[in-house]
Amino acid sequence: MEENRAIYEALVKFNEKEVKRLVNKVKEEGGPLENVMNQLQDALIEIGNRFEREECFVPDLIYSGVIMKEAVAILDPMSSYKSGANKGKVVLGTVYGDVHDIGKDLVAMLLANSGFEVIDLGTNVEPAKFVSAIKESGAEVVGLSCLLTISFKAIADTVKAIKEAGIRKSVSIMAGGAPVTELVVEKTGCDYYGKDAVSGVKFALSVYEK
Repeated sequence: MEENRAIYEALVKFNEKEVKRLVNKVKEEGGPLENVMNQLQDALIEIGNRFEREECFVPDLIYSGVIMKEAVAILDPMSSYKSGANKGKVVLGTVYGDVHDIGKDLVAMLLANSGFEVIDLGTNVEPAKFVSAIKESGAEVVGLSCLLTISFKAIADTVKAIKEAGIRKSVSIMAGGAPVTELVVEKTGCDYYGKDAVSGVKFALSVYEK
């Protein structure tokens, strides 16, 4: 096993003790945060894929989320994304019919550490709630998260609701999660495919830097 994939391997095996040991090692050695985040994200995607293939179950998803959050909590003080600047506002939520929050929470943490104000709507979010949050906050970026393929319609419905509210041109919409692809983003009317948490942060930065 390559050392640079050790955290991934430990998480997909649900080895909490080993994940925490390896992440602490990275912290002590001042290793690259992005590599750790990418490994955690890749592992969560793999676990999500296994869930859809019925190779693991809801308790496994929940436990992997607990491990991930503990790993992120270890890394957070050394995060290179920390910033005191207010770069803008981002509305995040897991679309209706889906209670998955692992990836969303990771994106929210990185965005907050990047200096963004995050309006986290939680999970199972109806389109109308996204619309209200955009109007109330004035956010120019919206992130839609999902874990299951059945959530694709919910993504499309949310984009449709934003259009019907007359605010589509004022927001950039990204979608992400284990089953999401460039094609899904195109077909549902979103603007950007957030393949991982780091790319989601980069997209938000690019929108507000225009």
